[in-house]
Amino acid sequence: MAMEEVAQPQVVGSSGEALWFLGTLARIKLDGQQTGGRFGVFEGLLPRGAAPPLHSHPQDETFYVLDGEITAWLVEPELAAGDSGEPPAWVERCAQRCGVGGMVFAPGGTPHTFRVESDTARMLVISTPAGIEDYVRALSEPARWPWLQPPSDGPRVPPERMQAVERELGMVRHGPPPPPA
Repeated sequence: MAMEEVAQPQVVGSSGEALWFLGTLARIKLDGQQTGGRFGVFEGLLPRGAAPPLHSHPQDETFYVLDGEITAWLVEPELAAGDSGEPPAWVERCAQRCGVGGMVFAPGGTPHTFRVESDTARMLVISTPAGIEDYVRALSEPARWPWLQPPSDGPRVPPERMQAVERELGMVRHGPPPPPA
């Protein structure tokens, strides 16, 4: 992300840079280079059960549910620190369902995650300032067709690559993804 870039006026159509990102389809709409680092936006199409690990990053992250349903977790740091319970205490305590039109706002540094409950979910993801879209780009490949990839038999990205990108971009893992519904 280049904060010294100048924001350029933009009109963004229905397309966008299509990427396969860890089992999802992401379309980058605006990135930090285009907005002078102010924000980044991408649209995600995610399959049932998609759920990132409980994580935080320096940027604020906002999800707007366009289609489908998710469960979101915004977790207090002391709960995210972990306990020996199976599943972690935050899974039941902090779960909040969001359908079409629902929004989730995770300020920078807030441990958060979500899980897709419907067959698919389509969400607009906004990063303020820009930067989360850099994570998407760093761990994805160009989409060869404009729909979800088939499920993978193993990890889509080698763990050491994932850890290097997380370190470089300031993402912190606080715990595992939420368990399946």
